[in-house]
Amino acid sequence: MISSFSKEISMEKQMLIDMPHSIKYGSINIPRKIELYKDIQALIKLIVFFSKNRFDVVHSGTPKAGLLCAIAAKICFIRIRLHTFTGQPWVTQKGLSRFLMRFSDKLILKLSTHCYADSLSQKEFLITEKIATETNISVIGNGSVSGVDMSRFNSALFGLSSVKSIKEDLKINHNDFVITFIGRLTRDKGIYELLTAFDSLNRKYRHVKLLLIGPLDDKKDEEILSIANDTNNVILLGLQNQPEKYLSVSSLLCLPSYREGFGSVVIEAAAMGVPAIGSDIVGLRDAIVHKNTGLLIKPKSSLSLYEAFVFFIENPLLLKQYGINARKRCKEEFDSNSVNENIASVYAQLLSKLE
Repeated sequence: MISSFSKEISMEKQMLIDMPHSIKYGSINIPRKIELYKDIQALIKLIVFFSKNRFDVVHSGTPKAGLLCAIAAKICFIRIRLHTFTGQPWVTQKGLSRFLMRFSDKLILKLSTHCYADSLSQKEFLITEKIATETNISVIGNGSVSGVDMSRFNSALFGLSSVKSIKEDLKINHNDFVITFIGRLTRDKGIYELLTAFDSLNRKYRHVKLLLIGPLDDKKDEEILSIANDTNNVILLGLQNQPEKYLSVSSLLCLPSYREGFGSVVIEAAAMGVPAIGSDIVGLRDAIVHKNTGLLIKPKSSLSLYEAFVFFIENPLLLKQYGINARKRCKEEFDSNSVNENIASVYAQLLSKLE
C-alpha cells in the first residue's frame, strides 16, 4: 500500500502494522495539484518501486496518482493495471485545465488494462463524455471503493450518556437540530451555499447547529473560516478521525458538492441512521435515494438547500423514517465486508488468467 505521507494516514498505517496479514506500507509523495518537478520525482520513485517488487497487479485511485501509476506500471510491464475513478475534478474547470484533466483521464484508461468507477452514474457520465467505453470501464458490486464498516458506524455503540456528553462538549442543547458537513472546506464542496442557507435558517429557527468537519483545502479558501466564524451556531471542528462520534449527535448530513465520484460520507452517515441532503449530481445520485434515504437538491442553490433543511425540521417523522431507510440500504448494499469480498473476487479472477 502506497500513499503520500500525511497526518491523516498515520493512524491507518498503525492499523496496517497491527494486522495479522502480510501488508506492507510505503510512502511516495504525490501532490494533489500539478507540480511538475515533484510529479517527475514521484514518477521515477514509482518506476523504481514497481521494478524492484515485480507486482502482478497494481490498482490506483485519485486522478494524479492514477496517471503516474498508470505510466509507471506500463513502463514496468505490469500485466494487470487497474484504476478506480473516484470523481472528475475537471467538471468544475474551464479552458486548458479542463482539457488537460480530461486528457489525463483518457490516458489512464488507455494505459490501464481495465478501469472502474465507484458509482454507476459516474460510469455512465464518463461514457457519455466519451472518456470511457462500455468495454473498458465497469462498476464493482453496487459501487463505493470501500463500503462502510457497519460495526464501527453503528449508533447503538453510543448510549444516552455518551451522546449527552458529546453534546455538552459541543454546547449543543438537547432539542437542537444538528446539521453536519464532513469533507474538505472548499468551494467545490458547496460550502458557500451551505453557509448562506444556514444563515437564513438561523433567522427562522433558534435551535439549529451546524458542524463543519474537515480540513481547509487551500489558503485561498481561508475566507470560508471567516464566514463560518461570523455565522451564528456554526461549530468548526477541523479534521477528525472519528466522524462517527459526531454523526451520533447529528440530525442530518449535508453534502451540497459540485462534483463527487460517490460520496462515502453519505453512506457512513446512513450506517449511523442519519439521512442526507446532497446535490443532484453524478455520484451522489447513487449514494442518496431521493425521498427515501434523503433529498437530492439543485446544485449550487442556497435556496434549494434552505428549503430542504426546513422540510426536515418541519417533518421529524419523515426524518426518522429516512434515517431507518438509509441504514437498511447501507447494510444491504454497502457493508464493507461485501464490498471487499467483491474486490477480492475481481483480483482472483484476473490473477487466474495469468496462470
